Amino acid sequence: MNPLFKPKLIAGNSNHPLAQSIARRISIHRGEPVELVKTRVERFNDQEIFVEVYENVRGEDMFIIQSTSNPANDNLMELLIMCDALRRSSAARITAVMPYFGYARQDRRSKARTPISAKLVANLLTVAGIERVLTMDLHAAQIQGFFDVPVDNLYASPVFALDIMHRFANLAEVTVVSPDVGGVARARELAERIDADLAIVDKRRSAPGEVASMTVIGDVKDRVCVIVDDICDTAGTLVKAAELLTSQGAKEVHAYITHGVLSGPAVERVTGSVMKSLVVTDSIEPTPAVRKAKNIRIVPVAPLFGQAILNIANGTSVSSLFDSTTLGPIYEALYPNAA
Repeated sequence: MNPLFKPKLIAGNSNHPLAQSIARRISIHRGEPVELVKTRVERFNDQEIFVEVYENVRGEDMFIIQSTSNPANDNLMELLIMCDALRRSSAARITAVMPYFGYARQDRRSKARTPISAKLVANLLTVAGIERVLTMDLHAAQIQGFFDVPVDNLYASPVFALDIMHRFANLAEVTVVSPDVGGVARARELAERIDADLAIVDKRRSAPGEVASMTVIGDVKDRVCVIVDDICDTAGTLVKAAELLTSQGAKEVHAYITHGVLSGPAVERVTGSVMKSLVVTDSIEPTPAVRKAKNIRIVPVAPLFGQAILNIANGTSVSSLFDSTTLGPIYEALYPNAA
């Protein structure tokens, strides 16, 4: 792709504030205004989705910014139809920027006669004309293999590391905690970035969505515990893990979660829990209840995605953004001492 061509951004309805923030960040980097392509995305009376693109996109490098979050089906269908509209308008390349990849938790057959919905979504995106996917913290890394097109999976841990180093005065007393055995790799990566100890909460389920018992593996007594995970949905397990860590002598419990789904009673559970703070990114547009919650804080990912989009458009490395040192200057406004 010719680096002289600036990327063109188009946004669905799932997270318009994030799309606008990404456009502003790219404008700052390029030193010229980069606006979202003007579109009309509406629904007919029977809820069919209709998309009309008001600008010429022939030969352009297009980036569709759309998280497939709640309502997942509507937002996914919007993304597919927008892609089809761009493909039929002769766009040179179409990249799906999906800060939150919906259906990622259905990445394998959990029992007989169940689907692998993440693979189905990958097939739909590819057939619609998506030529590259840019996402963040996929629930399962193997989802990248479901695609026959390039997938760039960004990580929130470098941003979280910057935030932790900025917020906690004494990193020597911090212990990073994985809320389950499956998330150990994610927790270990963050622990190595901030040079902290690691602990694990081993949970056993009696039924889907129901936790029978939880055990802490590691010493958390008199420690500041930081739980790290990719998704927080109803927050039931997260709140129970915080209570368990407190009962084991933890001084404070905080949580850093990439995707704040926060459905149902989640916000109420978090605000009434023993957790001092829950930090989520804006990969999913925060609801008014999330923004008002006294112990929920939002870390922006627009600087990360803005730089990643520029790197893709210019044919330069995306993996360079996995390093906190590289991200420091990008997040200098938020963390002045990080650069």
